[in-house]
Amino acid sequence: MRDYEHSELTRQIIGAAIEIHRHLGPGLLESTYESCLVYELEKVGLAVQKQVALPVVYKELQLPKAYHIDLLVNDQIVVELKAVDNILPVHEAQVLSYLKLSQLKVGLLLNFHVKMMKDGVRRFALK
Repeated sequence: MRDYEHSELTRQIIGAAIEIHRHLGPGLLESTYESCLVYELEKVGLAVQKQVALPVVYKELQLPKAYHIDLLVNDQIVVELKAVDNILPVHEAQVLSYLKLSQLKVGLLLNFHVKMMKDGVRRFALK
């Protein structure tokens, strides 16, 4: 996939998050924002999977459902949602780990517990 296609998808996802935040504001549960984001993204024709199992293989040990990606959009973009006071390095590491484990290239970390949604957006890209 060309980079501009990822850019268009991430733009749509971020736009939907801003729309949700504009209507609901901060302070709700992560699950509420997740349901609303799925609604908004599907409304514009994007394919969204919720709580996608992500396997981990360690030597001979196979953990088929070790982690769950909050949202997977168009089988290309990992979206991790938060509703926390501050994004911590561990949250960023979580998205990077999901990208590596899934072999995907682009991820978004969206924190809805902010005054302005633009301040709660982090984009990650692996080469």
